[in-house]
Amino acid sequence: MKILFDHQIFVSQKLGGVSRYFYEIANLINKVPGSKVEIFAPLYVNEYFIESSSIRPTGLMRPKRPRLTRIVNMVNDFLPRLFIRRRKDVDIFHETYYTMADNCPASARRIITVYDMIHEIFPEYFEPGLLSRFLKIKAHAINRADHVICISENTKIDLIKLLAIPEEKISVVHLGSSLIQNHHVDSVTDTGVQKPYLLFVGNRTGHKNFNRLLHAYAKFPLLRDKFQLVCFGGDVFSPDEIQLVHSLSLDTDRILHIKGGDSYLADIYASASALVYPSIYEGFGIPPLEAMLLGCPVISSNSSSLPEILGDAAEFFDPVDITAIGMAITRVVTDPERCKSLITAGQIRAQSFSWEKCAKNTLDVYQQVLSRES
Repeated sequence: MKILFDHQIFVSQKLGGVSRYFYEIANLINKVPGSKVEIFAPLYVNEYFIESSSIRPTGLMRPKRPRLTRIVNMVNDFLPRLFIRRRKDVDIFHETYYTMADNCPASARRIITVYDMIHEIFPEYFEPGLLSRFLKIKAHAINRADHVICISENTKIDLIKLLAIPEEKISVVHLGSSLIQNHHVDSVTDTGVQKPYLLFVGNRTGHKNFNRLLHAYAKFPLLRDKFQLVCFGGDVFSPDEIQLVHSLSLDTDRILHIKGGDSYLADIYASASALVYPSIYEGFGIPPLEAMLLGCPVISSNSSSLPEILGDAAEFFDPVDITAIGMAITRVVTDPERCKSLITAGQIRAQSFSWEKCAKNTLDVYQQVLSRES
């Protein structure tokens, strides 16, 4: 089976969940006898392929320089039309994001992955003009596909409800995690992190609900006085976030933003008192899974896909209730037995999700689609 991934996510995302997903399954599927994966990305920025891998994109890695964006986009749009659409040796064409452009080879069946329906459910978090265009492109790409992969049952339910996609056209394939602790636990203090600390991972805008976490942190003296709040990833604190910290009378030394690679993130998880994940909506939610894998207790929103993924391995709260957020955190960090039980349950739960399983199930979807068409 010849499988082709398109360029979209690899030319736009240096690091991140979607490109990590395709990087992992590309490498694993490519090792299966009888399966050959190709990634056609003329000028890409993705950095995962710097690591040792069994597959690399067909193309050149380039620096992500704003001055060159227009020219690079033209090249990345033109070359697929020139070299991909005419090919007759491709069985599966997996689009890595949403586009109006039709680059699918005539010989191939088209697959697309839907990650979430956040734009449709919470449009208030997005700029109206850009949102309207994005929703049009997304709906077009999904309806055009021969088959759709959703990364959770919750996303599948939302997709059926919002776009009326037939259920038989959809398969659910859960994601995985590949973080490994390197046992450099002392390194967590190198950037000002102080133990004990509560951990927040990812960007903090809109539906990620970080502001309510700040309010809960400020409202409960035990949390505010005893624990540092460490934010890993995302942009530096915005002026609005800094203003909110001051308005809540929080010590700026206790609210820390840090960045780093996967190995450092793994150590940050392993040394945290808990991961707090207050997101209002997630298509899957990789950070809680990573935390569970690395022995970090998870305190999570009870919304969207998160109960599906986390099962009984997390302390849940209502993400719009500030008091409920603070009480859930307090229950875990003040009860060693509850903390221990979450760690044990989390490590067991995390074993249900792996990139190997994700790749196998994705390959099964490809084979089922081809068998139906033959």
